[in-house]
Amino acid sequence: MDTAMELIAEQGVQGFSLAEARRLGVAVSAPYRHFADRDELLLAVGTRVGELLVTAVMAERGGDSPEDRLVAVARGYVRFAAKHRTLFEAVFGTLSPIAEPELERAAQPVKEAFRTAAMALSGGDPVAAEALGTAVAATAHGLAGLLHLGMFGEGERAVDMAVQRATGATRALVAGRAALG
Repeated sequence: MDTAMELIAEQGVQGFSLAEARRLGVAVSAPYRHFADRDELLLAVGTRVGELLVTAVMAERGGDSPEDRLVAVARGYVRFAAKHRTLFEAVFGTLSPIAEPELERAAQPVKEAFRTAAMALSGGDPVAAEALGTAVAATAHGLAGLLHLGMFGEGERAVDMAVQRATGATRALVAGRAALG
């Protein structure tokens, strides 16, 4: 799994094959003892990346208020996308059609982090919380995509700018949440 993640990070999903098992110093057939095929291994990688995303999002520091927690989730999401670009793109692009239920389960804690903070800001109204949580998640995902396209420049400065935009956009959405419907 670790080698598969390294290879995907280096080459992308399209450049990944089970034949790369040579890098492990094992026979090309060795991965087939653990995985039925390439898609099954990719699904396992996608699930692992989902777990890493959850860890990164939950580790992002925020204040005690629900708004600060929601901002922290959005920042953590953008930071993870920046740090693990190819894996992030693989999970949210290439891998999604392979087996959505498994990837959905892996990403559920991140969705729950968005939802929980949004619920606290929405006075317990599940419809309002869904609207706010979805808007913030979509914004964070969009900013991650713009970062990957180079819209903020290159390097750490670009990451910092995208994270600042995630902070500002989340605060704007919280302030205008009544308009979300």
